[in-house]
Amino acid sequence: MRIDVLGAVRALRDDGTPVDLGGPRHREVLARLVAAGGRMVATDTLVDDLWAEPPVRAVGALRTFVAALRRAIEPDRPPRTPPRVLVTEGPGYALRLPRDQVDAHRFEEALAHARRTPDALPGLDAALAAWRGPAYADVTDAGWARRERARLEELRLEALELRARLVLDSGSGAELVAELGAHVTEHPWREPAWGLLARALHRAGRQADALATLRRARTMLVEQLGLDPGADLKRLEADILQGATTLQPARTVWTAGVRLGPRTTVELARTLALAGGDALVHSRRDRLAAVEAAERTGDTALTARVIGAYDVPALWSRADDPGQSRAVVAAAERTLAALGADGPAGLRARLLATVAVESRSAGLSGAERERAGRAARAAEALARELGDPALLVFALNGVFLQSFARPGLAAARDVIGAEILGLATRHELPNFAVLGRLIRLQSASAVGDLDTATAHARAAERLAVSTEASLVPVLTGWFRARATAARSAEPGGPTAATAAARYRAAEDALAGTASMPGLHRGLFALALLGLRLLHDRPAPTDPALDWGPYRPWTQPLVLLAGNRVEEARAALSAAPEPPPDHLQEALWCLTAHAAARLGEPALAARAATALRPARTEHAGGASGMLTLGPVARYLAEAEACAAQG
Repeated sequence: MRIDVLGAVRALRDDGTPVDLGGPRHREVLARLVAAGGRMVATDTLVDDLWAEPPVRAVGALRTFVAALRRAIEPDRPPRTPPRVLVTEGPGYALRLPRDQVDAHRFEEALAHARRTPDALPGLDAALAAWRGPAYADVTDAGWARRERARLEELRLEALELRARLVLDSGSGAELVAELGAHVTEHPWREPAWGLLARALHRAGRQADALATLRRARTMLVEQLGLDPGADLKRLEADILQGATTLQPARTVWTAGVRLGPRTTVELARTLALAGGDALVHSRRDRLAAVEAAERTGDTALTARVIGAYDVPALWSRADDPGQSRAVVAAAERTLAALGADGPAGLRARLLATVAVESRSAGLSGAERERAGRAARAAEALARELGDPALLVFALNGVFLQSFARPGLAAARDVIGAEILGLATRHELPNFAVLGRLIRLQSASAVGDLDTATAHARAAERLAVSTEASLVPVLTGWFRARATAARSAEPGGPTAATAAARYRAAEDALAGTASMPGLHRGLFALALLGLRLLHDRPAPTDPALDWGPYRPWTQPLVLLAGNRVEEARAALSAAPEPPPDHLQEALWCLTAHAAARLGEPALAARAATALRPARTEHAGGASGMLTLGPVARYLAEAEACAAQG
């Protein structure tokens, strides 16, 4: 018997006749077990995968499906004889079939063989011919099926491109022009495919068309993605321009040929993340891929270890990639539910800490913030009970990121930073020692203690040398610009122009890291606005300034600077409540200032209520990167305006 999932799910006997698998739920159970690749899938996992809201008798229904599938798959099995194909194993079920009896597994093995062996073209052709449509085509709504379908589709596209490469490398390939042309039209972001099409055109004697194809690729990559073509495409274009009669195959490394397991992948991603820059961006992508791969195994403990292993220190309360953060949180919550309240405490603590760290406060609903706050507190409690310092600093990182519930909590965050720093120093956890220093820098900056903040900045920079934390000098550069801005408002201090130049240099350094988009956008414009407010000047109106996520709170003052009073009033009325993040005090102060200037007492009163707990802090200082001056100044404006209402 064989099972096919590259299309609608089906089973065929050895003579090719179809097996009646039953209804959609029966086929979905079988398909889920195929996707597990022979591993056991727990009963609870199968129930959750089958039903968004499991009925009361879900486990009984699942057993009925399994029994029916066993009768269909092994119709000649004698009574009371243990099944050999769909077996009970531990707390769940597994499918015991040789890999060559499942079309998806045959396809993956043929692709792996073709990556290693140039003469494997016939096997790859046969594997591609087995596709009858999208994988698991009749399992439409299940999350596991969507993930597995996407994974297999990516492998199919890779196989198509590898097949074309093998044909071209063998000296043929002119006949591939139409096929590859359709392929790049449907998948224009796949850069290697453009090179393959150009090579096929060159093989067909169409050098001009080959060059035009490469130029189309360059235009698409630059204009739509902001990327330059890779070295392979550039070398290929140079070869064609120089009139080469044969083109050397691109030096593409098929990295997928070395199959790393999800644990290895996430450990590598964690290591790369600490290098910062592009490596951090790639590490996040690889981390999510590792989590998804772990979930596909159906092994709950493995999935928990993979999710919890990525304990990379996190400083900023706005997510760099909100979509990815939501996906990681969802995976962590699913895995927590699968582990249950009696699951291993260490794994549960790491999953809870992951929920807290990835649930950055900006952009979350109130219910999501409450859930993340509970996760942070639960992770901390478990870590303290276990006495695991590495786990505790990770949990405290989550507590820190959930400590922006309201303005005025700089002192509480300093306590968290001090504990992280102490634990990390005593137990040789240098990356978290850096985090502790930066939290304490931010906390000192928030209360205007620039000398203490400077001492923490210097200590963080010393640690960064040994930990290769490339982002640290970028952040401390911003702090020094923030300090220059504050001192520019003092008698005998530096000029406002000097402070603006410091901010510009810090912005250029941050833009060059490509690693914290959640931090980068809008920060420079907000810093310049703060500098102008320190010197009692109107907001900057340069249309080239990128206000990023802070536009709703800055726009009223920008419009006022252009004497567009009614538009400013409308913008102020439309501005939402500032999100509870590093810059909430600054955004509330902008709201207070605009409300006072426009004579809006009700809004001024709201701002005053929010700002009173932070009256001794500095607006924007909690970021450690910019300042609008003392909160007390804006609070006084708001209270005076509210009193006139």
